Amino acid sequence: MMRLKVTFVLFLLILPLALANLRVGFYRRSCPNAESIVRAAVRRRLSRDKSITAALLRMHFHDCFVRGCDASILIDSNSKSSSEKDAGPNLTVRGFELIDEAKKALEATCPSKVSCADIITLATRDAVFLSGGPFYFVPTGRRDSLVSDPDEVMLPGPTLTVSEAFQAFRAKNMSMDDMVTLLGAHTVGVAHCSFFLDRITRPDPTMDRGLAAKLRSICGAASGTNPDPTAFLDQATPFAVDNQFFKQIGLKRGVMKIDQELANDPLSRRIVSGFAANATLFRTRFAQAMVKMGNIQVLVGKAGEIRKNCRVFNPRRRI
Repeated sequence: MMRLKVTFVLFLLILPLALANLRVGFYRRSCPNAESIVRAAVRRRLSRDKSITAALLRMHFHDCFVRGCDASILIDSNSKSSSEKDAGPNLTVRGFELIDEAKKALEATCPSKVSCADIITLATRDAVFLSGGPFYFVPTGRRDSLVSDPDEVMLPGPTLTVSEAFQAFRAKNMSMDDMVTLLGAHTVGVAHCSFFLDRITRPDPTMDRGLAAKLRSICGAASGTNPDPTAFLDQATPFAVDNQFFKQIGLKRGVMKIDQELANDPLSRRIVSGFAANATLFRTRFAQAMVKMGNIQVLVGKAGEIRKNCRVFNPRRRI
């Protein structure tokens, strides 16, 4: 009963954020089992790979912050043109085969009904929930992009200051609170040493000494087969979606520069402190922010298409 009450409260908080053209239960008639099919694919993958939650969160963010949430990140490059996958920030994005698996099952059940953009959004929600995070209702009805251009991939990097990173979020109509909340996705996942090496090769007063020593050991183990090792972004619960990330950066245990600066910068530290002290607050705001991000520049109605294969555009009809 308590779980139902929490879910209902989240629904009431989130619903006003939904765009008029997206709606919860969009596939109720056209593909009634759509959400359960996606959830089953995520559950199977998560049972053998706990890191898929971080991969999906990253994929979703990298998709939405380029052309909007339109699955343009899923398109494969070919001999005639490059796609977003070729852009530097996307070379380590992964999880595409999970989207393929869900799409194949959906096409077998209800052909050409469920968009790849909605699959990304639903799969990310399910991975978050199955990793201990909040369950939230996802408005659906997105359509898939007809464009995927690597030159359009301009994403905020891990070495930016809080104010610099916020410029990218503000351009997408996201608030500072939204940005801090969404960066809480770093409660899962890893970072390559190359992204934080400068913080551990010289004294950094903003990093805990014990963590710096641990990271130097990890990065010092680089080899020919693993030239750029990785470290968990959350040293406490690296596979759980919770508020431990905010507690960690409050103790100077942020791995990447932008993470630690969230706890230090006057623009964001109050929000960080609030999340560190209140796990329920973080869960509620994370659900809201994820829904809001999922609404960025969506294609709806007759715009775009519903791809048959998430990796390629549908063949163009000759007129």
